[in-house]
Amino acid sequence: MARRFKLLGTGAGPGTPSFFCECPGCREALENPVYGRTRSGAMITSEDSNILVDTPPDLRVQLLREKINQIDYIFLTHWHYDHFGGLGELEYYVKLKRKERLPLYLPASAKNAFDDAFPNLTDVFRVESWKFGKRYFIGNLSITPLPACHGIETAGFLVESGTKRLAYFPDTAALPAETARSVAAVDWLIVDATFYGENWFPEAHMSVDQAINLGLAVNARQTVFTHLSIHYSRPVINEELTAVAVQHPGVLVGYDGMVFEL
Repeated sequence: MARRFKLLGTGAGPGTPSFFCECPGCREALENPVYGRTRSGAMITSEDSNILVDTPPDLRVQLLREKINQIDYIFLTHWHYDHFGGLGELEYYVKLKRKERLPLYLPASAKNAFDDAFPNLTDVFRVESWKFGKRYFIGNLSITPLPACHGIETAGFLVESGTKRLAYFPDTAALPAETARSVAAVDWLIVDATFYGENWFPEAHMSVDQAINLGLAVNARQTVFTHLSIHYSRPVINEELTAVAVQHPGVLVGYDGMVFEL
């Protein structure tokens, strides 16, 4: 079976379009849904396993859109609502189809928050804390949580399959030095590019320009924007984003449904 990494969502917290926004980016997505962005998450396929990375509030829509009907593992990058809010969507998948608890790996600091938020889902998830630097082997690939810079305990994931290496950091402000060394020369750096223009939260996110510079700093073969807000700082339409990316060899604008062959 093909080994793939698929972006289920590439938007920041408000999504695009947002129900409350009439900026040019949101209007573009309303007029042409191909430019819409659900909240950030991904699916990794390994042999006969499907591995979810984050469970955004749009999860049900994403799984239906991509015709995904099997989930075997979940890895959460961190405990912010736009990355865990869809967990409850999996209750009836587990109870009616899977019929055994689903392994859920999350930050150690999020364990109590999970218990508080989902006290009735203890029979749905088998919760375990991931550990920074530990390689988790699933089928013919490995997933390694690495520290990100996001204010709370947050990981990005280094996914390795054969000679292919992909780093997924949807929420981060640059990278700690040790993490940067670990992802040096990756085939794909899929990374936080929340802001187009001024970065309102430099301690937690990056701008498009900062994402480009990070890709250069770690010598990534390709740098892919994700977690795009579209309307933070300065609203942006797809044509403008693409125009920025094409000026830099190996830089791509991520989109919902984008696939990387591992």
